[in-house]
Amino acid sequence: MRSKQRIAWTTLALLVLLLVFFLYTRPDFMVQLSNQLWACF
Repeated sequence: MRSKQRIAWTTLALLVLLLVFFLYTRPDFMVQLSNQLWACF
């Protein structure tokens, strides 16, 4: 049970890191997201 939980957390962490890397390769998306966030204020 312990090893399955560790594998699940490691997989989740790798997916998050891949998502962050993907977003850094798309700066136009990050600008659009920040503009939408700034529009809330």
